[in-house]
Amino acid sequence: MFINRKQFVRLAAGAAAFGATRSLFSLFAHAVHSASLTASDYRSTRRFTATEFGRIAYIDRGKGKVALFLHGLPLNSYQWRGVIARVAKFRRCIAPDFLGLGYTEVNSGQSVTPAAQVAMLVALLDRLSIKQVDLVANDSGGAAAQLFLARHPERVRSILLTNCDTEPDSPPTAVLPVIELARAGKFADAWLDPWVADKDLARSPKGLGGIAYTYPDQIRDETIDYYLRPLVSTPERKALTNAYAAGLAPNPLAGIEAALKRCRVPARIVWGTGDDIFSQASPDYLDRIFTYSRGIARVPGAKLFFPEEFPELIADEALRLWNA
Repeated sequence: MFINRKQFVRLAAGAAAFGATRSLFSLFAHAVHSASLTASDYRSTRRFTATEFGRIAYIDRGKGKVALFLHGLPLNSYQWRGVIARVAKFRRCIAPDFLGLGYTEVNSGQSVTPAAQVAMLVALLDRLSIKQVDLVANDSGGAAAQLFLARHPERVRSILLTNCDTEPDSPPTAVLPVIELARAGKFADAWLDPWVADKDLARSPKGLGGIAYTYPDQIRDETIDYYLRPLVSTPERKALTNAYAAGLAPNPLAGIEAALKRCRVPARIVWGTGDDIFSQASPDYLDRIFTYSRGIARVPGAKLFFPEEFPELIADEALRLWNA
């Protein structure tokens, strides 16, 4: 994958700002290695487990203690492919597709709210005989991770949060138009359908790429299809997609702060400073409320879905947290 001079200079500047403990390689590794696992390769490793919520699609790679990876909207577990490839030697990596997103097959009438997602995660882990996990999460997956930790602290060894909801910023103002469209049953049709039909639009400033990716021009057509095509494949799937987005309000994290403050697990916050969806005050908030916070790593210029773009960086942060 080609990196032009302008991108290299920007990455180099970001590496310098990020600190001497990170190599330049950590910030442009995505451009070199993101092609290491194609959508077709990833699809071939997908598993399903039946639960009372439906057949949960997930990836299960590696051995040892379990790390649970939670993705954002409108993505699925494919978001974590680069990170998993780097840490599977050290952890058994479980990455599920949330109810209403990805390739999970949801039972008729099943709720897809954040609370339901947490209950599904518990059921999935129980079916896999997994008692405890290290949480790694992004975007709305970060809300689910915090709810999981607050409700089941005994099942969490550590938590690594990237740009995501926090109690004071959930849902963020930028997401309110999406929620309103979803409540009207129009989000999937108005936003996702056009992006599936026109990949250049999806990568444009008005598309998923321009909104949430640091380098939207790097997103492959097959990646867009792998994320979005299942969400608009049938009227029923569109309804579930809309329900997921609509379920982000009212604030699913309301009143959670006290429970998080009581949690005694180590936490690390890795935050992209180019994200204009979630508040740039949120990492400081999280650092304050986690009693055993291991601090904040700010990634200069990185947008919301940067964990997919910079997997080496997230893997490095996760390993440092797990080995602390």
